[in-house]
Amino acid sequence: MAVRINCSIQNTLSLLNPPLSSLRFRASPLKLNPHFRFGQNPSRGALFCTYATTDITPSNAEPFVLTTPLYYVNAPPHMGSAYTTIAADAIARFQRLLGKKVIFITGTDEHGEKIATAAMAQGSTPPDHCNLISQSYKALWKDLDISYDKFIRTTDSKHEAIVKEFYSRVLDNGDIYRADYDGLYCVNCEEYKDEKELLDNDCCPVHLKPCVSRKEDNYFFALSKYQKALEETLNKNPNFVQPSFRLNEVQSWIKSGLRDFSISRASVDWGIPVPDDKSQTIYVWFDALLGYISALSDDQEQPDLLKSVSSGWPASLHLIGKDILRFHAVYWPAMLMSAGLSLPKRVFGHGFLTKDGMKMGKSLGNTLEPNDLVDKFGTDAVRYFFLREVEFGSDGDYSEERFINIVNAHLANTVGNLLNRTLGLLKKNCQSILVVDSTTAAEGNSFKDNVENLVDKARIHYENLSLSSACEAVLEIGNVGNSYMDQRAPWSLFKQGDTAAEAAAKDLVIILETVRIIAIALFPVTPSLSWRIYEQLGYSRDQFDAATWRDTKWGGLKGGQVMAQPKPVFARIEIQTEVEDKGKGVSVGKTVKSKGKLKQAQEVAGA
Repeated sequence: MAVRINCSIQNTLSLLNPPLSSLRFRASPLKLNPHFRFGQNPSRGALFCTYATTDITPSNAEPFVLTTPLYYVNAPPHMGSAYTTIAADAIARFQRLLGKKVIFITGTDEHGEKIATAAMAQGSTPPDHCNLISQSYKALWKDLDISYDKFIRTTDSKHEAIVKEFYSRVLDNGDIYRADYDGLYCVNCEEYKDEKELLDNDCCPVHLKPCVSRKEDNYFFALSKYQKALEETLNKNPNFVQPSFRLNEVQSWIKSGLRDFSISRASVDWGIPVPDDKSQTIYVWFDALLGYISALSDDQEQPDLLKSVSSGWPASLHLIGKDILRFHAVYWPAMLMSAGLSLPKRVFGHGFLTKDGMKMGKSLGNTLEPNDLVDKFGTDAVRYFFLREVEFGSDGDYSEERFINIVNAHLANTVGNLLNRTLGLLKKNCQSILVVDSTTAAEGNSFKDNVENLVDKARIHYENLSLSSACEAVLEIGNVGNSYMDQRAPWSLFKQGDTAAEAAAKDLVIILETVRIIAIALFPVTPSLSWRIYEQLGYSRDQFDAATWRDTKWGGLKGGQVMAQPKPVFARIEIQTEVEDKGKGVSVGKTVKSKGKLKQAQEVAGA
């Protein structure tokens, strides 16, 4: 039990900043008891952080336009689709923290042979099937805290108008002609394949299913005409395709010689009719890629290609899976060149999520269901694990045991428990009130510099799309915070009283300021957790929503600020499994960490 604290603590209280008088705080004389005493009804509203309303990017700067693929609606979303969108959301949230106007585009690709086949298999019509699956994407994005700005469906009337106008521009440029095509076609890829790409028995290397022989009269796009232009583009702008090893793939494809490709289908009814030829529908990829532009059009206006382009094109970043890199880094730029439009600034092809060493996909039937993961572990856990544990750009494998261990160690212990035990000490010894500003508390302390250096590292990693490394840098802030707490042992200092107790009170401010900074720096990855942290620190939702990356600067917490009552911000994941007691031949409960569900009890380990 803490001993009585000497009245010399009043000297510490005198350091409170003059602006606190406007908050009507009144420090009453300290009595000899284990707590710091303040007025009977201190305001529970927190001060705004110093930089909360200051933008980093000028308001007239061009928007940061970020896209995910438009997801194919042959089946409900799987974890591979969710992974791309979680990553895109983290990037979008970081850019917003920098003060940029962000246009985050996602949506669904709803035309093509696979869609009609899937609808028929379900005893449904293509429109009804598309409505159902598209809605399932929107529902999942809500559950995953995806903050998209535009959701485009390729069955939207405005999209069809944009596609037809774009097609006409390419046609007028002399880049569309009619010819017969005879080749091997992968229905799942919606693409004709070169025989040299295929595995044994003419199997597609992506879907591992045999391609079918097809011959039909189609319209073709003169891709070969743009070979030199594409080579020059990549040579002048090596950052156009990232990571760099993906650029090497694209350059290899182009150097091997580009062939014109079919942009219409005579055998597919479910699609956008070719202008002036209703016997053909536009190829699903030629159709879907235009969604990145049609999404920019205003729903209330007559669709217009150039007006849509003026609303934000070119895209700052196309975020895609590596399996559709050819469409985005070769076909799409050539199409845009033909239409006289600007190219996107960057195409980033990330790796696959694997399960049992194989790519997860609806066509392969080995998907990891994101809805199940969210229901079982929660949104923050799902977002954090996949962004922290999969190096962005490379493949990554899912293991439930690893998932639970990582999330428990990082979010529940390193971050959650640090906050919880610090607030517990503050409540016990200081009535949950900060005795000084965080800037004053850290004067002459190199700990503050360590935190700010790690924040700078996190920012650089976010900017470079190194999301795993950004998470690692933020987590390291939590690690140094825990080390500082253990080294300083404020619980012992409070027992000593006098100047030791004053130092302990400052230490708690330092730790809480550290956790506040973690909340902002980790916000792109775990937005809900970050809000719960800020709420514990006494901030309102409006104050949290007003925060920018500048709030990662030290100095946000102010003396006299009242913290909320401590409660867990992230509960450990636990599971009860039945194991047999060999001695008695009966089943007994045992807690393990290999498989789990979110523990609902209001406790955090070590709190």
